[in-house]
Amino acid sequence: MRSVTYSMSMSLDGYIVGPDGGFNWTEPDEEVFRFWIYDIRQVGVHLMGRRLYETMLYWETADQDPSLGDDEREWTALWKPLPKVVFSTTLSEVQGNARLVSGGLAEEIERLRAEPGEGEIAIGGATLAAEAAASGLIDEYRVMVYPVLVGGGIPFFDRRERRVDLELVETRTFGQGVVYLRYRVAR
Repeated sequence: MRSVTYSMSMSLDGYIVGPDGGFNWTEPDEEVFRFWIYDIRQVGVHLMGRRLYETMLYWETADQDPSLGDDEREWTALWKPLPKVVFSTTLSEVQGNARLVSGGLAEEIERLRAEPGEGEIAIGGATLAAEAAASGLIDEYRVMVYPVLVGGGIPFFDRRERRVDLELVETRTFGQGVVYLRYRVAR
């Protein structure tokens, strides 16, 4: 059965976006960007909400930019063909290799797990991940922790009061104090 992973960057105080809506502090250096290239190769389908989808739209046409570097071109070549499922009640259409869904996250995950296919089912975005976590559908949490305190914003983890036991699978430290943590949900 395909694993469901929730992977995003986070400030040390637990936020994926600061109180001003910004996340420029997550801009990866070359070493971290290479890691994200490796990571996306493990993904078979990417689930995301409207806000993350709109942020990632850049990569649908980035390869047309002549100033793009080799790493960015490699990322674009992996991202564009990757199947994406966008959950939104406000969008009427999506671009690229994406499909729009207006509800039923649990049903969509179960459908994806049941159909043949390789690669992980990746979830991006705290709101969507919170819904999946509340239903016990996340198998792994992957956090790229940046050495910054932003003081508020959108939290990586849902603030509902429930316990989830985790097993540490991997850690990695990058230059500039960035730390990657990978935890599997103990079942």
